[in-house]
Amino acid sequence: MVRLLQQKKKPQGSALTLFAIATFSLQFLVLLLIIIQGLTIRQYNLRKPPNFVQLVDGKPVTNTSDLAREPEAIRQFISKTMIAMFNWSGKLPAQNIEDVAKPKADTGITIPTTQGGVQKITTSTWVASFALSEDFRKGFLSKIAEITPPEVFSNNPKQAITVELIIKRVYPPVQISPGKWRVGMVADLIQRKENRQVITPFNKDLLVKSVDYFAYPVPENISNLQQAIYSVRSEKLEIYEIRNLCLIDGYNENNPDKLQRCGGNQKLESFIKSNF
Repeated sequence: MVRLLQQKKKPQGSALTLFAIATFSLQFLVLLLIIIQGLTIRQYNLRKPPNFVQLVDGKPVTNTSDLAREPEAIRQFISKTMIAMFNWSGKLPAQNIEDVAKPKADTGITIPTTQGGVQKITTSTWVASFALSEDFRKGFLSKIAEITPPEVFSNNPKQAITVELIIKRVYPPVQISPGKWRVGMVADLIQRKENRQVITPFNKDLLVKSVDYFAYPVPENISNLQQAIYSVRSEKLEIYEIRNLCLIDGYNENNPDKLQRCGGNQKLESFIKSNF
């Protein structure tokens, strides 16, 4: 009888052992799949998002070359950036219909100058300056602060000064190396006070480079100012140097050598600040 009971118990023990082994194997497999999935997700998280190039019609498309940019897109980038940089009206850019009807006064942003003091630049200039490379931006803003008339921020119409950049032409970009271009711009800075105005030639040679992807912020967590800055950075282009420009015998698109720099390799020179 005892032997019969032992013989009956053996299959049960064997079945329990197989069940335990199968369960352990399944759990080990699940754990392995979780580890593989975690590593895959981490790789996707660390992977740089695809670079998009802004075309003339405003539609981004994937480009196999991270350095390639459309010539017209570069010209538009230059135009938008410089106009935003040098249009000083004393008013903030409109954010809604109410701002269009009644623009808000621009109190300006304080910037340290190269002379050790501080002066104000317009908010639109500060936002547009994020289109400059970081190593160039600080010194450039100091120069802009030195030439920005304090009267731009005046509430007195008789004292207020406005400045407008009128672009006559932006020349086709000339590639100087992969992902870098030289773009000539012929323009005038017009300063107005009441019924008087002073026109200053503003002919510049701008060096532009393509830049890498910038992280996309969470829309609901950013302010209008942050959105404006991101919009500038989303162009994926940077101005890394500005030089004076000389035009000799006009500009021939078939012979870009006629587009020459004034004074050799001078960087941004002091602009003429007119006194009314």
